[in-house]
Amino acid sequence: MIARGKAEKKAARAARLSAALRENLKRRKTQARGRAQSEEPAKTGAPEAAGPEGHAPDFRRNRGSD
Repeated sequence: MIARGKAEKKAARAARLSAALRENLKRRKTQARGRAQSEEPAKTGAPEAAGPEGHAPDFRRNRGSD
């Protein structure tokens, strides 16, 4: 049988963990919203990896004379 002191300690620990998890979830959601808002203007603008002609860079190992 669990002594009363142990049960209270377990309940207090569970409450602390629950509160910490809720705060962590709120913080992660806020961060995700911030990233989504900061990425929106980048999507509407020019591509970041575009070269002078506006094409994506060519990463092929053996570039032909295309």
